[in-house]
Amino acid sequence: MKIAIVRERTEGETRVAATPETVAKLIGLGASVTIERGAGELARFPDADYKAAGAEIAASADAALRGAEIILTVRRPAPALLRGVARGALVIGAMDPYGNEGEVAALAATGATVVAMEFMPRITRAQVMDILSSQANLAGYQGVIDAAANFDRAFPMMMTAAGTIRPAKVFVMGAGVAGLQAIATAKRLGAVVSANDVRPAAKEQVESLGGKFVAVEDEEFKQAETAGGYAKEMSVAYKEKQAALTASHIAKQDIVITTALIPGRPAPKLISKAMVESMLPGSVIVDLAAERGGNVELTQPGKIVAHKGVTIVGYTNVPGRLATSASQLYARNLLAFVETLIDKQSKAFAVNWDDELVKATVLTRDGAVVHPNIKVAEAVKSAAQPKAAAATRKPAAKKEAAAAGAAPAKKPAAKKASPSRPGPAVKPAAAKKPAAKGTK
Repeated sequence: MKIAIVRERTEGETRVAATPETVAKLIGLGASVTIERGAGELARFPDADYKAAGAEIAASADAALRGAEIILTVRRPAPALLRGVARGALVIGAMDPYGNEGEVAALAATGATVVAMEFMPRITRAQVMDILSSQANLAGYQGVIDAAANFDRAFPMMMTAAGTIRPAKVFVMGAGVAGLQAIATAKRLGAVVSANDVRPAAKEQVESLGGKFVAVEDEEFKQAETAGGYAKEMSVAYKEKQAALTASHIAKQDIVITTALIPGRPAPKLISKAMVESMLPGSVIVDLAAERGGNVELTQPGKIVAHKGVTIVGYTNVPGRLATSASQLYARNLLAFVETLIDKQSKAFAVNWDDELVKATVLTRDGAVVHPNIKVAEAVKSAAQPKAAAATRKPAAKKEAAAAGAAPAKKPAAKKASPSRPGPAVKPAAAKKPAAKGTK
């Protein structure tokens, strides 16, 4: 059983899907591991460390992938990279399928079985496999560090002979995994921290970390959570009251960190241009949702911009700014999942297709897109078929014209055929997005 890891080819990606630590454990499970040369270089894992752990170093991606039964990746690989991979080989990583259904269909056409780790169910057994949580945790921490780097004042209160420096005021929008880590980090740096969230249960979590919870706590808010712990849709009146409270609170803050993300959708806009302009010069906003368009109206993904004295930090791939730590956690997430795919007695690759973890995460299998949440348009499906199919349509042109209602051409002087009447456009079925607890 061969496991392969190749160098990430997405621009700006610094992480790697396996570390020397996880390579040694994969080998202990009975696998052989091949690493493409330089795959871990940006995450500070040299080839020599992988070799010392027992991995084979391949000179190219093709050499690494040849004969592999499992391929570990950070980002969704390009379909061309998987050409020549054995049919049925498992490709495991973060696939970002929503909005990229065409790429998923192309991956299916390679014959690989593609597994999206971000679809891992949130159950106790799968906590150790949750890549969203492990990476969001680091993003929340790094967001505060980036805020401090762009803030030209101290975070903690300082009482000196020359006078007292007041502590920085930090407002975290969203108390999910990233938000809670941002609250904890800002508190450790000595800031006065406040936070909000759409879930009433988040209030206790925020306060347990020393933050002040900011929300319109009326009767509607108290009923704003389902039995399963998910947020309910709020009324327009409540949203207006909450928006007014948030706007007035932002105007008093030195630093705002936004964390709101919804899987498969553009990031919701939380901060308008007017809110930015209400902040004092020297204030900083860190938008952790920049990769999905941003929570701030003025965010420019991948850039740091200034607007009327307010700095807006819009880094993308924030976990990748902590490449070593992020790779360590991510690789352990993948290792925990791979362990469920290997028979520990025979040390052979043995997938239980009925396992709830497998059923929840498999995107493609046997050449088809099989995940119920990923709906591929007919046009995309047709594009994924071999181009040779186009040639087979030519001899049937007359039949197709007749079926479409076109008048047959007369010889030798053909009249202009009446245009065929188009049928109703085939629209892709809307993908049902899984509800997310809180924000990332």
